[in-house]
Formats: sequence, C-alpha cells, structure tokens
Amino acid sequence: MGAYISLGLTYCACASASSLCNACFGSTAPGTTGRKRSALLLSAAVALALFFQYSLAPSIVNKTGWWKVYSSIPGMGKRVYAAWLDGCDGYADTPDLLRQCVQNTGVYRPTAVAALFFSVMAIASGTRPSLNREAWRAKYGTYFLLVLASIFLYNGPLFDGIFLFVARIGAMAFIIIQQVILIDMAYNWNESWVEKADECDRLDWGSGKSWLRLIVASCVALYGCAFAGIGLLYHFFSGCPENNAVITLTLIGIVAVTAVQLSGTEGSLLTSAVLSTYAVYLAYSTVSKNPSAVCNPQLGNSDPWGIAIGLGLTAISLAWTGFSWTAEGRLNREGVQTTRSVSPNGPQRQDADGLNLDTPFIDPETAPTTGHVVEGSDDLDTSVSGRELWKLNVVLALISCWIACMLTGWGSIQGVVGEDDEEHHTVANPTVSRVNMAMVGVSQWCALILYAWTLVAPRLFPDRDFS
Repeated sequence: MGAYISLGLTYCACASASSLCNACFGSTAPGTTGRKRSALLLSAAVALALFFQYSLAPSIVNKTGWWKVYSSIPGMGKRVYAAWLDGCDGYADTPDLLRQCVQNTGVYRPTAVAALFFSVMAIASGTRPSLNREAWRAKYGTYFLLVLASIFLYNGPLFDGIFLFVARIGAMAFIIIQQVILIDMAYNWNESWVEKADECDRLDWGSGKSWLRLIVASCVALYGCAFAGIGLLYHFFSGCPENNAVITLTLIGIVAVTAVQLSGTEGSLLTSAVLSTYAVYLAYSTVSKNPSAVCNPQLGNSDPWGIAIGLGLTAISLAWTGFSWTAEGRLNREGVQTTRSVSPNGPQRQDADGLNLDTPFIDPETAPTTGHVVEGSDDLDTSVSGRELWKLNVVLALISCWIACMLTGWGSIQGVVGEDDEEHHTVANPTVSRVNMAMVGVSQWCALILYAWTLVAPRLFPDRDFS
C-alpha cells in the first residue's frame, strides 16, 4: 500500500513540476520553436545532476539524509543501495574512492536521460519539426519520471559503460561547438559596441571613443587572463614532458591565431582574445587530468574552479542555444523569416522595359508601396527553419554529454588513500585519465585550427562567400 501511495505522490510531483516548467516560457503557438523550453529542461538536468552528485550519492554511501527516505519504503532501500554501488565494490576499502565512484554514477543518471531525450527529439523534429514545440507538459513529465526510474537501475553496463563512452565522444564534439558559440558571442559583442560607438559619434563627434576604449580594455583583460593562466600552468603543472608540451603548444597556438587575425581584416581582436582564454581553460582541463601525482598537484582533490568554469560555459551555451537569435542562423541555413520585393510594377514587370520614365512624380501620400516585406512562416513542418530544427536537439544532447564529463572529470576516479602522514593521492583508473588528456588536447587543437581556418579561408578563396 505504501508503495502505491509513494508512486501516486511521485506522479503528482512530476506532473506539477512539468506544469510549472511548461508555464515558464510563454506560448507554444505556431511561430514558436520550443527552444526556450528545451534549454529549461537541460537546466533542470544540470540541477538534478548536481543534487545527485553532492546530496543524494553521499547519503546513499553513508546511509544518512536522503537514504533514510528511500530506506523507509519497503523493498526500495536495498534496491537503490545495490544499484548505485554496482561497479564500485572494488573501492569498498577506500571510502574516498568509493564515494567519488558513486557520485559519478549519480551524475550519469539525469544527464544520460537528457541525452537520450534530446536524441529522440532530434529524430522526431527531423521527421516532423512541429513536434519540438508541442506537448511540453508531457515531455517534462516523461523526463522526470525517467530520471526517477533511473535511480533504481544498476550502473552497469548502461551508465558507467555505454553512456560514459558515448558521453566522452559527445563532449569532444561539444568542445568544438562551444568554440562556435564563443566566436558568435564575441562577434556580436564586438559589433554591438562598435555600433554604439557609431551612434554616439553621429550625435556628438568623438563621444564614441569610450566604447572603442572598452573594446580595447576587454581585449587587454582577456589576453591578460590568458597569459596569466599560462604562467600559472607553468608554475603548478610543469616538470613533466607531457604537461610542458600541452602548455607550450597552447601558448604557440594563441600567438599564432592572434598573428593571423592581425595580419588581415577578417575577424576581430576581441574574438581572438575570447578564443585564447578558452584555449587556456582547455589546457588546464588537459593537465589537471594527468594521473601522475608528481605532475598534477590537484590529484585527488576537488576542483571547484574547474567545475565553476565548466558550469559557466554550460550556462553560456544554454543561453545562446535557447535565447540568442543568432543561434537560429547558426543552426539553420536560413532564418525563420524571408523577404520579398514590393514595387509599383508588380512581380511580372521587374525588367527595365516595364518602366515608363516619362511618368511624372506623384504625391508621396498616394504613391504605391515599395520596398521589402518580411514574411514569416508559421508552419515549422514546411519552413526551412523547421527542417533544420533537429540541429538544436543535437547540440543539447552534446551539452548533456559535456555536463556528464565535466562534473565527473571525464569519468576518472581519484582520491586520497591512507590516513594521516601515510595518505597519498591516487587515480583508480590511470589509463582512463591519460585517454581523457588526449581527448581534451585534441579537441583544443581542433578548435584553434577551425578558428584559424575561418581567418585564412576568405584570403585563399576570395570568390567564395564564408559569411
């Protein structure tokens, strides 16, 4: 009886949560795409991942807090405990490693469900784009119920086997997509301040210099952070050939892409500064995964700065994907709207022979309409924007993979072994950590090379449009 009551309350809670989430972002009428609701759902996945990692998982390991709630339900306490410790039994003698193993599996559950959800939505919206804006109450309810069900599933092979492998590949892809997001935001940032400077100059010549100074100051600040980061990496992580190689190659890459950008008219210095700072963050992510305690002073310790920066990048990605209008243009070949010309001659008389130059000018009030009319398409199933909407869900699925890897150190398990003076920092799966180093390093250079190509391609092929 208690189990039925619990399931009933759970359903009511999930339905209430889905209704609340569905009401957050306005209408789902024709003309909308559902991007904001998608971003909200992934934000909920991030919140659940953090809750599972830092609250629920420690409670299960220590049998305190939330564990008491589950253990009070007949038959569920043992099931949850056995499911979450599945695959972590080998660390039973080392509490620190056991706790981190269980925390990692807690992160995999909501992120795996989110990745699956957006993958299914990508297929569905590719077949019928209007599905992306419809039935969001049912979608939220389905997601929360699947997350609830995942609590009772064993870790292997679904979470710490299949999903972890897929998440690493997806996170690599997202690192490159993250560069596109940062470039787009940097360009918009630069263009916005240049436009403000021009507007000020039109009103009062010379008053726009303050906006241009802000652009220069932002570039100086970002490059200052980048080179300060390089210095800190040399100070704390040097001494090992692999770390020295990563840091030095990052410095060379930053100088190279900046030199290429300054040598032409493509791009902007602000964009190069943003990408340089991002490259230093990826370098830090690479060396901080080194499984050698000699090369990695953070081994076995929590990484609050890395998690904070990773969550910040996640927030930027969600904001860009869900709320930026430029994301529509990046994800689609064309925008939602199209334009058509309107003239007195009509569409059938657009040639020069159709014009009567002897006709005198007429009163502007009675003149026929001329110019361009913006036409919007409410039918997502037939519009170009709708047919390309599946890309939005692919990006969100990759963000789900990135969150799983970022919060768990790409699946590595490391901690402190021993007690008092004999304790030492170790990695339980060093091979995994070295593979993670290589994956992040390759992603970093793919991002730098891609940005360099956007600067060089217009010079090599001036007749092609790279806008």
